[in-house]
Amino acid sequence: MTDMVQARQLIDALGRAAREAAVILAQTPAGPKAAALRAAADAIDARHADILTANARDLQFARDKGLSDAMLDRLRLDDARLDAIAGSLRDVAGQDDPVGQVIAEWDRPTGLHIRRVRTPIGVIGVIYESRPNVTADAGALALKSGNAVILRGGSESLHSSAAIHACMVEGLRAADLPETAIQMVPTRDRAAVSAMLGAQGLIDVIIPRGGTGLVGLVQEQARVPVFAHLEGICHVYADGAADLEKARRVVLNAKTRRTGICGSAECLLIDRAFFARHGDVLIRDLLEAGVEVRAEGELARIPGTVPAQPDDFGREFLDMIIAAKLVDGVEEAITHIRRHGSQHTESILTEDDATAERFFAGLDSAILMRNASTQFADGGEFGMGAEIGIATGKMHARGPVGAEQLTSFKYLVTGDGTIRA
Repeated sequence: MTDMVQARQLIDALGRAAREAAVILAQTPAGPKAAALRAAADAIDARHADILTANARDLQFARDKGLSDAMLDRLRLDDARLDAIAGSLRDVAGQDDPVGQVIAEWDRPTGLHIRRVRTPIGVIGVIYESRPNVTADAGALALKSGNAVILRGGSESLHSSAAIHACMVEGLRAADLPETAIQMVPTRDRAAVSAMLGAQGLIDVIIPRGGTGLVGLVQEQARVPVFAHLEGICHVYADGAADLEKARRVVLNAKTRRTGICGSAECLLIDRAFFARHGDVLIRDLLEAGVEVRAEGELARIPGTVPAQPDDFGREFLDMIIAAKLVDGVEEAITHIRRHGSQHTESILTEDDATAERFFAGLDSAILMRNASTQFADGGEFGMGAEIGIATGKMHARGPVGAEQLTSFKYLVTGDGTIRA
């Protein structure tokens, strides 16, 4: 029997079990779902040692594969990160339940009363790399929104994800919910990814969370709908009317807090008016922090910078590297971002309201910020408790994908023996 045949059989079994669980979850009230998430958080609190032991195995596997420091950082767990995972589970448990929420309602002259209400999508497939915390985030948000989920983590995070998944299942069991509501693909075999992408009728939507290679593969091969972003090519634009101290704080944080996440700034655009007033302070701050600055034009004359190559603009480094160039005002910044961005997250640093509004109106990225670090591009920071990923498409879900974005809607129509003339 070939690997592909076995993979299809595996995904078929997981998918059928998930569909049965989804029927139950769609009718489950808020209380048991929240109880399952709190119990899962308690299980993570109780199993730090076991999860960290599993994570150590994954880290060694990843080092042997030659993963970069940024990718190792995505994979690495410690007590603080496990506390944050448990905290996110409790945050999601405390959120309002989206299922059944009335989005709109109205009456018609015919006597019909119409309500548009949120309803679960059904079965979510999540394919992700490195970050084992996605196991908890995706499981929690799917459960909160009444969906069953099939998780396929990266080969390098197999043991960590399995340890966290066991805690999620313990939570389901404690709340007397079907354990098949949150399932994990128990293999590193890449054939399982292809099988998920072709699982029409079993999986309702695929959400990839990883690098360009993974997302590109999913978008190319998927036969079911996809929520995705291809790259996080995030820009920070320091306008001529920016406050210097705010700009210095934001630029450093946007690049250096965590370089391996999709909200990390990859390009710094500096207005010539800012540069004339404040000089090379932003570049020097980055250099002193250990960032390799690939600079264009006049900025390339700053000692310590590296001359930028054309393909450095529009590139996701996921490392202590940033591209930088001068622009003539907000219009040139908008033009540059439209040409080189990935419609993920952009930030403008300015005290001028009109300029900020022009930046917001001129760009169509999923997240636009003013005087704030791009590292805030995160569902937890948006008050969603967690996120299953960032979506940059223009249909249905956009930006941080939380429980609300994992719902569709249906119409509930009430009459009184009403007939159509």
